[in-house]
Amino acid sequence: MTGGNKIVQTAGRDNLGNFAPEFAHYNDDVLFGENWNNKDISIKTKCLITVVSLMSQGITDSSIKYHLQNAKNNGVTKAEIAAAITHTAFYAGWPKAWATFNIAKKVWSDNTQAITEKEKYAQTIMFPIGEPNNAYSKYFKGQSYLAPVSTEQVKIYNVTFEPKCRNNWHIHKAKSGGGQMLIAVGGRGYYQEWGKAPVEMKPGDVINIPANVKHWHGAAPDSWFSHLAVEIDGVETSNEWLEEVTDNEYNKLK
Repeated sequence: MTGGNKIVQTAGRDNLGNFAPEFAHYNDDVLFGENWNNKDISIKTKCLITVVSLMSQGITDSSIKYHLQNAKNNGVTKAEIAAAITHTAFYAGWPKAWATFNIAKKVWSDNTQAITEKEKYAQTIMFPIGEPNNAYSKYFKGQSYLAPVSTEQVKIYNVTFEPKCRNNWHIHKAKSGGGQMLIAVGGRGYYQEWGKAPVEMKPGDVINIPANVKHWHGAAPDSWFSHLAVEIDGVETSNEWLEEVTDNEYNKLK
């Protein structure tokens, strides 16, 4: 249900777009597109409110299962959902609690593998994380991932860094033109040119890197980070990979 830092829903159009386009619009664009993206309360709180609302109405079909799973995916623990259902039972009714618990038990089953930090983060960005960036792993400290977004006309890749991961100092060389553009799409990271202070990057930030400039980029110490890497056409382009960003340099970041 999430994409980028914005919640995106397409179920209305996927299922009812041709039969009831107006309802699909209200579902995807208003309920989820506007209401769920309101920032006054957290997504986790909204998930709990939604589960309680459905339970109170006695709705224990696939709708509440979906929202229970969504609650789990957004950080609601087994203890928290049990407490919420128990509390609501006193006001909404004991049979409704039993029915909801029967579904919640399956969603929070001990046999169900807990969602990983990588999976949680993947739900917050609209581009895929992709596969481990093994081909370039010797130029990165920590784990990075690479997903091609466009391989025609303009080459664009989504590069994702786990917390503390960064690439080595490097230079995009070109006789003319060339260079790279970075567009932050998730989490928090840093970019730094040689001899200059690091620049913090958050979703929506754009960094233009001229050719022949020594630099590095990567995740903040406490956050995953993703950026689109856009390769700029040039004459006689090449990449020169240099030394690691030392722990002493990196640990100065916040």
